[in-house]
Amino acid sequence: MIEKTATELLSLQDSKSIRAVEITEAFLAAIRRREPTLQAFLHVDEAAAIEQAKAVDAKREAGQPLGALAGIPVAVKDVLCVKGVRTTAGSRILENFHPPYHAHAIERLLAADAVLIGKTNMDEFAMGSSTENSAFQKTRNPWNPERIPGGSSGGSAAAVAGGEAPLSLGTDTGGSIRQPAALCGIVGMKPTYGRVSRYGLIAFASSLDQVGPFARTVEDAARLLEAVAGHDPRDSTSVNRPVPAYPQSVNQPVNGLRIGVPQEFFGDGLDGEVNAAVRAALKEYETRGATLVDVSLPHSPYALAAYYIVAPAEASSNLARFDGMHYGHRTKRKADLIGTYSQSRGEGFGPEVKRRIMIGTYVLSSGYKDAYYVKALQVRRLVKQDFDRAFEQCDVIMGPTTPTAAFPLGAKQDDPLAMYLSDVYTVSCNLAGLPGLSVPCGFTSSGLPIGLQLLAAPFEEEKLFRIARMYESVTDWSARRPALP
Repeated sequence: MIEKTATELLSLQDSKSIRAVEITEAFLAAIRRREPTLQAFLHVDEAAAIEQAKAVDAKREAGQPLGALAGIPVAVKDVLCVKGVRTTAGSRILENFHPPYHAHAIERLLAADAVLIGKTNMDEFAMGSSTENSAFQKTRNPWNPERIPGGSSGGSAAAVAGGEAPLSLGTDTGGSIRQPAALCGIVGMKPTYGRVSRYGLIAFASSLDQVGPFARTVEDAARLLEAVAGHDPRDSTSVNRPVPAYPQSVNQPVNGLRIGVPQEFFGDGLDGEVNAAVRAALKEYETRGATLVDVSLPHSPYALAAYYIVAPAEASSNLARFDGMHYGHRTKRKADLIGTYSQSRGEGFGPEVKRRIMIGTYVLSSGYKDAYYVKALQVRRLVKQDFDRAFEQCDVIMGPTTPTAAFPLGAKQDDPLAMYLSDVYTVSCNLAGLPGLSVPCGFTSSGLPIGLQLLAAPFEEEKLFRIARMYESVTDWSARRPALP
């Protein structure tokens, strides 16, 4: 049962071949077997999940209308608030935080009759590319437990790839959905900024963060995004426009497809096996009638530097509230006001979060704001303009999601700059507010997954799903599963 896609599980329930409780019990059993290896979850409430599944079965038996994800277990990144359930953002400073309300995305999942199966591990406050920055545990890649799953949504990606949940939610600030999806061999979608409400999301960088789906197939990802997308007046950045019926159109091909290939995505630092797999995927599209178009994103080499100014600056502001007085962990040491702030934050935040807070505070400080922060915002505008011009020539931009396959645990933890380069192909999408999707496109000789990244103009998620499905339908990469207990 845990090898089935969400779409297949919905169909089996509709035919009354299986019940929601049986599905939930199967995935809970997989979690018990596989968590000692993967460590993808921070919190699993088996009793609550079973009760939710029983409620779905009762509605079905009574002939009541059911939601679009009825009886489907969904894992949730531990940065989204779930009422009464410990929500830590992977940080000691929120170790005992139990939100008094649901995030908007959680409300939508419950309205769709999904089963919340657990909260997944993540890099602390979503700051990282390997899920090694969690204050609680290190999640491992299902394809090779000695490798990282990507980050910051590594727990959500590993849970789906490892058969512990058919669907999961993550967040993407600079690639934190697409990068772990690529490294774990599954589908991950970062929607357009404003497509999914950020209400109830513990913020990292407010102008960049976006909630999105992980799934084994493009169709499953489309179902999950349709369930959580839509306008929310509680989020001032939520865009009020209709949500297309993504699953209904996902199998329709895109005729006359023009694929933009930016040479800036195929330069130094790109692994040879990743390059070959992505080029083979582009060739596959050509055989299906697509036209490859050379496009240029001349400011993309500066996107990473701009991102690591803008994101820490916003993090410095957002995380100022966690001071031991109003929110979060409070030191037990006796001190004056400033001492209490310093001790509480020093004990509660990990080294990567401290590093980014210090960078962000510095670039916003008097005398440096114009030199760094304002200039980074100007570069951000140029990056957006590059994409606008490119989409005049093509329907979608394609390239590698990551420069390499998953690297060994601990390989880059002592070298922050090397770790930051893991996001070199993904951050520009966030700076420009675009939708982006990663779909599996091959494996290395050592059996590690490789991802193909697709980028489109704002609010063209429907087109991205259709284009990704075109490739998925003629390859078997998404059907492969790692060997696990």
